Amino acid sequence: MSLIKVLLVAFGMTIVLSPMVIPILRRLKFGQSIREEGPQGHLKKAGTPTMGGVIFLTSIVLTVIPFGQHWLKRLVNADVFFLIFATLGYGILGFLDDYIKVVMKRNLGLTARQKLLGQLFIGLVLFWVLLEVRVFHPNTIGYIFSVGIPGTDWIIHLNWLYLPLLLFIMIATSNAVNLTDGLDGLLAGTAVAAYTAYAVIGWVQSNLSVVLFSVAVIGALLGFLVFNAHPAKVFMGDTGSLALGGGLAALSVITKTELLLPIIGAVFVAEALSVILQVISFKWRGRRIFRMSPLHHHFELCGWSEWKVVVVFWMAGWLFAVVGVYLEVFVR
Repeated sequence: MSLIKVLLVAFGMTIVLSPMVIPILRRLKFGQSIREEGPQGHLKKAGTPTMGGVIFLTSIVLTVIPFGQHWLKRLVNADVFFLIFATLGYGILGFLDDYIKVVMKRNLGLTARQKLLGQLFIGLVLFWVLLEVRVFHPNTIGYIFSVGIPGTDWIIHLNWLYLPLLLFIMIATSNAVNLTDGLDGLLAGTAVAAYTAYAVIGWVQSNLSVVLFSVAVIGALLGFLVFNAHPAKVFMGDTGSLALGGGLAALSVITKTELLLPIIGAVFVAEALSVILQVISFKWRGRRIFRMSPLHHHFELCGWSEWKVVVVFWMAGWLFAVVGVYLEVFVR
């Protein structure tokens, strides 16, 4: 019953905030610009309010903190701080990127170097949080700086080598999730599937922090989908997409499922790989593998309707989320 309350509170808060915030974004002229070389059907979306990620991020924080205080008997514990800091940290980075693109009219937003430095800084802070946990709980050092092999009981102890792995997970996941945000409702729907997988994993691991955070994100995203599904009245922008990626990466770290994340988030991996392969192929061979990348645009240019692409990707997201849960819960 408490989980349903968390879900409904986050959902309801987003439903209430959205009609208030969307007109503000529109008055501030925080409108989305559309790539001219993309699918022509997208041109009509130009001017749709973006940076809507601030809506569901607000709902998540205002849901997690009071329920966390009630459930966990403290305002914020280490796991909750880790999850919220990762999500808001990448959300703020995405907000800066959106602000530069939309308000300052610099189409590329933050430079690649600036964005990478921001992502590295957040990752280093998160590693420091893990070190603090180790200091106060020395018996957890082997657990914190280790990774498990999906579907097995094997554990690899990395010690300080865990730092580069953590940085890679945070940067790769946030960027992959960010690339998935290209169609109405696409990222919100696939993210619900991935966060649901982590809600189940957190429940099995008896980690209330993970369950609380995941369910709050699910509720907030379902509320956001009411306004973001086709035809979208608002886009989440990098503010939302980078934040969702940061939150997913943090969940994998807390639950020690770092190597399982590429399975749970296989749709995000496919989107990122399509961009990487496209760039490599065009640079080395002068030819494109896909009609357009990320992958969802390729299917659009193959003749699929936007809604068909979104639904198929949602289904794929749920399929891989179930596979990930199965490997973690039933195979081990």
